[in-house]
Amino acid sequence: MKQLQKEVDEYIGQFKEGYFSPLAMLARMTEELGELAREVNHHYGEKPKKNSEDEKAIEEEMGDMLFVLICLANSLNIQLDDAHDRVMNKFNTRDKNRWTRKDKEEDGQ
Repeated sequence: MKQLQKEVDEYIGQFKEGYFSPLAMLARMTEELGELAREVNHHYGEKPKKNSEDEKAIEEEMGDMLFVLICLANSLNIQLDDAHDRVMNKFNTRDKNRWTRKDKEEDGQ
């Protein structure tokens, strides 16, 4: 994740404008989430695309979301690998018994 954040920072660093404000990036992330939701709905939901609509991959929309998330994190000096470690710790402690675990035999182990 550090490498991804560095790569995005180097890309944004080429431009005088730099990062947008956190609020503007949050609005952009919301916009990108809507585009992702639309693609998922077209592929797995009840709303097929119109013939006039371009085909966009779910992967591309997730990439857009990731880029904006990295921009937001960078602008706020948040290390996403640290944020990930914190949330995984939460899931492995507070929520450790929340879900039904697979038996090792079911897993083929």
